[in-house]
Amino acid sequence: MNADMSLGSVIRSEWIKFRTVRSTLTGVFVMFILTIGLGALIAWATRSHWQTVSTADQVTFDPVSTSLIGIVFSQFAIGVIGSLLITSEYASGLIRTTLGAVPKRLMLVSGKLVVLIASMFVVTEVACFAAFFVGQSIFSGVVPTASLSSTSVVRAVIFAGLYLTILAVVSFSLGLIVRHSAATIGIFVTIVLILPLISLAIPESWRVHIVKFEPSELGNAMTSVVTPSGDLSASRSLLMLVIYAVVVLGAGALLFQRRDA
Repeated sequence: MNADMSLGSVIRSEWIKFRTVRSTLTGVFVMFILTIGLGALIAWATRSHWQTVSTADQVTFDPVSTSLIGIVFSQFAIGVIGSLLITSEYASGLIRTTLGAVPKRLMLVSGKLVVLIASMFVVTEVACFAAFFVGQSIFSGVVPTASLSSTSVVRAVIFAGLYLTILAVVSFSLGLIVRHSAATIGIFVTIVLILPLISLAIPESWRVHIVKFEPSELGNAMTSVVTPSGDLSASRSLLMLVIYAVVVLGAGALLFQRRDA
C-alpha cells in the first residue's frame, strides 16, 4: 500500500480486518441474542400477564416498541464493536502499521467508517426485523399486534436499526478521541445509561426539557409507533442523533489527524 492508494482499497482492507476479528463476530452474535432473545422474553411475559394489564395500558400498548425492547441492552454490544474498531489497534500497536500502509489519516477513518456503517446497518436491521416478527408471533391471538402494512410500523423498525448503527458511529468516534478501549466503553455507557439515571435527580420542571435530548430517549422516540409524550418526533430524534454523531466524529477525526500514533 502507498500514499496514492484509493479509498476502495482501504475499504476492502478494513473489511477483511473487521470481519475476521473475533471481537467483531462475538459482538454481532451478542447483539442478535440480546435484540431478539430479550425481545421475545419480554413479549412472552407481556402475553402471559396481558389479562392483568389495566385497560388504560392496553389501549396505549405499543407492540412494536415492546418487541424491540432488546435494543436497550444490545446497544452496549454495538458500542463495544464500534469502539474496538479503532481502540484495538492502539492497544496492540497495530495502528502504526496501519498508518504506515495508509498515511492519509482521513482516508483511513473514512474507510473504517464505511465498513462500520454498512455492516452495522445490515446486521442491526436484520436483528430488528427478526425481533419484530418474533414478537408479533408471540403476541398473536392474545395481545394486539402490528403489521408492516403500516408505514409508521415500518418506520419504527427501520429506525431501530438506524439508532443502533448511529450509536456504533458514536462509539467509534469516541474511540478516535480517547484511544483506550475500557475508557471509551465507559464513556459510551455513561452517555446512554448513566446520564438518564442522573437526570432523574433533576427537578421535573427542568427534566422535561432535557430528557428528550438524551440519546437513549431519542432512541425510544425513534422506535415508537406513536411519539411518547414530551419527546421529539421520530424524524427529529433521528436528526438530533445524527448531529451528535457528526459532532463527535468531527472532533475525533480532527484529533486523529493531528496527534501522533
